[in-house]
Amino acid sequence: MPGTATETTDLSADAAKDAAAPARGKAGEGKGKSASSNSSATSSAAARLAKLGLRRPVDLVLHLPMRYEDETTLAPIADAIRRAGLGQPAQVEGEVISNEVTFRPRRQLVVKIADASGELTLRFLNFYGSQTKQMAEGVRLRVRGEIRGGFFGAEMVHPTVRPVVEGEALPDRLTPVYPATAGISQAYLRKAIGGALSRTPMPETLPRPVLQGPLARLQLRPLADCLRLLHAPPPEESEAALADRTHPAWQRIKFDELLAQQISLRRAHAARREKTAPTMPRREAGLLTRFLAALPFRLTGAQERVVAEIAADMTRPHPMHRLLQGDVGSGKTIVAALAACQAIDAGYQAALMAPTEILAEQHFRKLSAWLEPLGVPVVWLAGSLKAREKREAAARVESGEAQLVIGTHALIQDTVRFAKLGLSVVDEQHRFGVAQRLALRGKAGATDVPAPDTVPHQLMMSATPIPRTLAMTYYADLDVSVIDELPPGRTPIVTRLVNDERRDEVIARIHHAAAEGRQVYWVCPLIEESEALQLQTAVETYETLVAALPDLRVGLVHGRLPPAEKASVMDDFSANRMQVLVATTVIEVGVDVPNASLMVIEHAERFGLAQLHQLRGRVGRGSAESVCLLMYQAPLSPTARERLATMRETTDGFEIARRDLEIRGPGEFLGARQSGEAMLRFADLQTDAWLVEYAQEAAELMLAQFPEAVEAHLSRWLGGREHYLKA
Repeated sequence: MPGTATETTDLSADAAKDAAAPARGKAGEGKGKSASSNSSATSSAAARLAKLGLRRPVDLVLHLPMRYEDETTLAPIADAIRRAGLGQPAQVEGEVISNEVTFRPRRQLVVKIADASGELTLRFLNFYGSQTKQMAEGVRLRVRGEIRGGFFGAEMVHPTVRPVVEGEALPDRLTPVYPATAGISQAYLRKAIGGALSRTPMPETLPRPVLQGPLARLQLRPLADCLRLLHAPPPEESEAALADRTHPAWQRIKFDELLAQQISLRRAHAARREKTAPTMPRREAGLLTRFLAALPFRLTGAQERVVAEIAADMTRPHPMHRLLQGDVGSGKTIVAALAACQAIDAGYQAALMAPTEILAEQHFRKLSAWLEPLGVPVVWLAGSLKAREKREAAARVESGEAQLVIGTHALIQDTVRFAKLGLSVVDEQHRFGVAQRLALRGKAGATDVPAPDTVPHQLMMSATPIPRTLAMTYYADLDVSVIDELPPGRTPIVTRLVNDERRDEVIARIHHAAAEGRQVYWVCPLIEESEALQLQTAVETYETLVAALPDLRVGLVHGRLPPAEKASVMDDFSANRMQVLVATTVIEVGVDVPNASLMVIEHAERFGLAQLHQLRGRVGRGSAESVCLLMYQAPLSPTARERLATMRETTDGFEIARRDLEIRGPGEFLGARQSGEAMLRFADLQTDAWLVEYAQEAAELMLAQFPEAVEAHLSRWLGGREHYLKA
């Protein structure tokens, strides 16, 4: 593609010089400077730009304004004062008639300017000595800011100020305001971006057949024209459409960004299919059949459906890359166990990695109880094991004796080597980073591997359902299985909101539940006192409940407890030797105590929707009626009120996930490590989801017929960010 080399070269000395130019001073000042000092200044300028991810000329061109200032008109001072109070900034021009530093009530610079219509005070609470000289008496200033009433009449506080000569022309374009960081001024960015725009051709990467075919209905404008308009829009363009990004120029930018993402996802999917994976046919009389026969319950229809989908994937010679999503308590663990049985039947090892030791140990206990009676050695590997225990476990894994390995991040340590890993299962996969998931997949084993590009099948599990718009974008390269049915016998959970002023009533409710033989969780958001948040802490709550419920056994568990002590507390609660468990969010996932029927969540307004739903899912796992009390502290913010109302209205994880996406947006919903949110800087999946289907169609056509255009488009929009999509 013509122009692509110019786009993708490192940010050159020319771009850095453009950026540094405003700071160089008057002509002739730089004479006599050494080449090394000029080189140092250029390097420093490039380093500052790199902080914003601006390393190539095209990065500068695609660094688009977040808003605009209208400096195309001037108002007489008297008119601007008359229109003050409407919340709109004004631009006026006048001559400085006084300039003084005052010290009451604090040190400040007070400057007065005047034109033929009136006077205006400029007040600076923070200022440099150079500013007092810049605004000396007799200097003509053009100032922009919001006018408000002060003690001594109309004033602007910290306006934008520029010395001008009388009759100096006004800009004919809106002035862009760019995302910036410390040490980078707007003037600096405008100069650098202007230089990059003038030097960097932006040829079309969308072939004509694509523009005239799948995209004809969109009537997309040429990209170069859109970029020039967005960096310097004429005043007649709609400021509202520019600000809310509905302008046709923004539509083109968003589409190109979504197209790059869709192409990258499809390439990642195709690359995985080029790799090989072990074929694992289902054996009629093997471990899997014996395991199913030994289960004391029947699978639900939804479980049977997803088991069949996963089993079919594992019989193919390319890697399964499947996301298993299901609501809290839907039975994902049994599905993972059946997949592990299929791998073990075929002569391979399986590994299950969970984000917390409590969850990993819960899996270990459940799966070893199911599988060890059938002759399957199950090994536990976690950071809390003693050095000798770790060495012994690692040796069993490396020798192949351990057929199923369950643990935390300890599974991906360099010291852990698998003999023949055929299936990796990652639970609560959004809690892991891309590199961690790739690391587990990379442990295919050193023996019996037919080719270096052979990788295990991968099954990722999540109890946080993924809304459709996210599935179409961030998860478009995954096969998705959904368990949309809960096992029979589950009683719906009743959710109530309780002001924390009614704490005594809540404690009485706990006593009543315990008297009926039920168990109770009380969840707190912090472990120790926080002066900033002033939240009730787990330790303090534990002490309060011990004093208030002397006839009950109350336990405490949190992330800083030694692993052995944590395990002991959880054992006692699981065995009903403890009636009340005070905990932090370490019990968010995986804890399964069917006898627990009451959940109290302290300061529920401080938790996110997904976390509240996960916590609530710790009850309602038996046949007794279960209640979740969301205890909050008034007053509630609008967002907190919306979250708590959602929890009260529905227990449907998919509906909760949809509302969570509406409230938080995709970047925060997924977490940066998970979503690679830098990949979508401009498109908003809540408002721009309709563009995704066009992007998908265009991506398929370009990949099939226009490989050079594909490379040019990805290089322009993603640079080096494709790694976010590899796991």
